[in-house]
Amino acid sequence: MKISSRGPLAAALLALLLAGCGMQPSMTQRQPADDPEQLLQEANQQAPAEAARSRLEAADILARQGRAPQALEIVKNLDDAQLSVEQRRRWALLLSELGESQSDPHAVVQAGQLLKSDTPPRQQANLLLERLGRALGELDKPLPAAAALLRLQAANDSEDLNDPIWAQLSRLPAGSLSKLRSSQEADTRAWLTLTDLVRDGSGDIERLFQQIDNWRDQHPDHPAARRLPSKILALRDLRGREIHHIAVFLPESGPLANVAEAIEQGMRAHHLNEVNSGASGTQLSFIDSSGGNLDELYREARNRGAQAVIGPLDKELVSRLEQREQVPLPTLALNYGTADHNQAENLFQYGLSAENEARQVARRGRVDGLRSAAVMVPGNDWGRRVGEAFRDTWLANGGEITRTERYNPGQPATESTRQAVGSPKPDMLFLLALPEYARQVPPTLDYYSASELPVYATSHLYEGRPQPRLDKDLDGVRFIDIPWQIPDAAVGGEDALPFLDSYHQLRQESEPSLFRLMAMGVDAYELTRRLPQFQAIPGSELFGATGTLSVGEDGRIQRQLPWARFSDGVPQPMIVGPLGDALR
Repeated sequence: MKISSRGPLAAALLALLLAGCGMQPSMTQRQPADDPEQLLQEANQQAPAEAARSRLEAADILARQGRAPQALEIVKNLDDAQLSVEQRRRWALLLSELGESQSDPHAVVQAGQLLKSDTPPRQQANLLLERLGRALGELDKPLPAAAALLRLQAANDSEDLNDPIWAQLSRLPAGSLSKLRSSQEADTRAWLTLTDLVRDGSGDIERLFQQIDNWRDQHPDHPAARRLPSKILALRDLRGREIHHIAVFLPESGPLANVAEAIEQGMRAHHLNEVNSGASGTQLSFIDSSGGNLDELYREARNRGAQAVIGPLDKELVSRLEQREQVPLPTLALNYGTADHNQAENLFQYGLSAENEARQVARRGRVDGLRSAAVMVPGNDWGRRVGEAFRDTWLANGGEITRTERYNPGQPATESTRQAVGSPKPDMLFLLALPEYARQVPPTLDYYSASELPVYATSHLYEGRPQPRLDKDLDGVRFIDIPWQIPDAAVGGEDALPFLDSYHQLRQESEPSLFRLMAMGVDAYELTRRLPQFQAIPGSELFGATGTLSVGEDGRIQRQLPWARFSDGVPQPMIVGPLGDALR
């Protein structure tokens, strides 16, 4: 039976990788032939088993002749189920080698599926595991990638695997890390402890390396204790560059004052919790930005001794900043400018962008195999911007838009929903709506016999607290939100959330409508303390209250959010598609 090159490694593979397998050394000897073209012609006339052997031999010859693309195509498509055990091992090794050399990670994963049904000799199995781990990482599947590489290191104790292992572990959200914690391998558990230390280290580099030194003393024989991953070592170079004083530009009056107050409350609460936990104190200086004079604000920040800035919040001020060549101090703006790209050196931009969410929804819909989409957005400027973000990403990933319906939020959803999903019928509906309007859409779909149509939405349809009676009408709707709003779906429960003490305090004190903004204040504080790390170490991420945060090429912070699906009116975990959110 031919194994699909795009099939995911299921939970059984992960269990296999973690449980281990016995392997004995030896290598299969090949019997070369001369003419691959003749072998391929003969295969067309042969019985299935003999044809598979001929095609394998032809692919091997082509590979040795330097004709790798042709060899890869043959070995990917031959019926490996017709091969003997030894021949299948040879097939898997050749396929993984060609897949790696030709930048085809799907082919490497196809070859790695041999490990589900066979126990090759140790040298062969280790080679397949190493290639498999790298390929899964390329396919944005860090959990099975980490499992494969950890299993390999358990077999060979190689320090050379430290960097590849760390590359995968450092990408895993808390919920995925928990799936590795049941491992019986002491080295795997030690890796997870190290991962927790680095994630919890905030911007206090001195304290972090004291904790890492303690970890090394506790695990002296661990491969990472003998040689720390290079990205952890790079953090050591940031000693002396820590951020100890931050100026915060927020308006005390005007239309954004209430938003600013919620962000400030989150920032202050988290700052106090960090200090109480033993982290080195970072001084916060709040400066009223209502006047809008950016040069004066930066002069005041410097006069107070600030090393970095959080703010401004106003989109117009951020747009003015991003047109400069550089800003006077490293700055994390709390909004995104209107230009296509941020050109100012040392300026980073962060916010709870609905456009960012729409792009992630579009990528997810395409990964789930959906091709055509209808769009429902409010008929205002916000709806236009978010709708365009979804449309552009959807089209860029090969999708089609059947209809864009710009509805009036003050009117019932009945007619707009009917228009959106009319002929031609789409494969999915993208919905941008507040809770009261969103709750009308699924019942309307039921009425028009479209109840099976998948609905994908942004976070705006969820008020942030369980309301099973009200939200029962949203059953089946898929949506994204920040981890702090959907802890069960995001990380398997509150106890696994980042910055747990701050979460509990702010959840108890806040109005649900302001909780996301308070979480934004927490992450703004953490991001700013880590600005030296983000600047020095490309690819750094923060697993924060508002998502997995990383820095784009132009300094704009990208958020990756967890998925949930309403069931009985409550957000529940939603299984990620076969390649995760891999389309970019």
